[in-house]
Amino acid sequence: MGPLQGLRIVELFCIGPGPFAGMLLSDMGADILRIDRPQEPALGYPDYKYRTLWRNRKAVTLDLSKPAGVEALLQLVERADGLIEGYRPGVAERLGVGPDVCLARNPRLVYGRMTGWGQDGPLAQQAGFDINYISVTGLLHAVGTAERPVPPLIAAGDFGGGGVFLAMGMLAAFWEAQRSGRGQVVDASIVDGAANLMAYVYGGLAGGAWQNKRAANTVDGGHWRYSVYQCSDGRFVSVAVMMDPFLKILLDKLGLDLKDFPEPNKRSNWPIYRERLASLFRTRPRDEWVALFAGTDGCVAPVLDLEEAPQHPHNQARQTFIEHGNVMQPAPAPRFSRTQSAIRSQPPANGEHNTSALQEWGFSDDDVTELRKRGGMG
Repeated sequence: MGPLQGLRIVELFCIGPGPFAGMLLSDMGADILRIDRPQEPALGYPDYKYRTLWRNRKAVTLDLSKPAGVEALLQLVERADGLIEGYRPGVAERLGVGPDVCLARNPRLVYGRMTGWGQDGPLAQQAGFDINYISVTGLLHAVGTAERPVPPLIAAGDFGGGGVFLAMGMLAAFWEAQRSGRGQVVDASIVDGAANLMAYVYGGLAGGAWQNKRAANTVDGGHWRYSVYQCSDGRFVSVAVMMDPFLKILLDKLGLDLKDFPEPNKRSNWPIYRERLASLFRTRPRDEWVALFAGTDGCVAPVLDLEEAPQHPHNQARQTFIEHGNVMQPAPAPRFSRTQSAIRSQPPANGEHNTSALQEWGFSDDDVTELRKRGGMG
């Protein structure tokens, strides 16, 4: 059931990048126990089956404002390989479950910390959200139209710069702990991760290949050979013909001869070419263009909406999307030849496994009864 089968992780309830990292790890087989707070808010998803970031978990409610709840968590930590928390810096310490306490109980523990700003720095204690974090990295500035930045969903910050880097960092720390016998803290911040996602762009800026403005570069929609064009039905196709052999196919299919056009690779001429292609693509509906380029290396693809994407033949053939619990959602990735990842269970309701999960983690019936009696279980 995945290459991480046997790995145990405690996940303190948080939102966004924390549970996304947990989803990646649990899809690959890690046993993740989510620790809910009493009266945890529904966060816009009152039906838990739609909270896909929390798939493959079990959930227990512990009241960390009570000594019994803290002690129960620390007992789980003793049995865990890792822990994920997404509080503001210092909150876990005030609750009595910070890295020093947890590593004292389990020296091999990998303590994963997910924040926006990081554990230190002048903004560490300041509130913020995905769009704020990517704002200070240059990423948001670089995405959008020439007139204004456009938020790239929360894929670039929360998930790409945050959750992926937390999961990657924890996997590296697990590997190192196997050899050293010692755990450590993984400080994952969205600012740090999002900045890393911009490494290619910053390299181009330093070398003169990238301009410090939007829609003026090769892969930001500025180049006519790498852009999105609207079709006659109002839908769109993406075009990416940065290599000359692919451009030739595109031009042949479009019936376009550029011999009378000015120098095509000169930036100042890009708008001329982009408008010429735009006028051509506006003459037919999207799916006609897709059919025309089918089976070729013309590098033209339909821009599919969220309902169309799971129905695309390629996605269906690879089962890129799967339906689980009557919810269409992305399938686990990446893929393994021998230890397949899988969606094993739907997202749990808060505290759904209060008794059974604790028993699986080594608590006796008497332990659970005493925990309830002392108010440690919500």
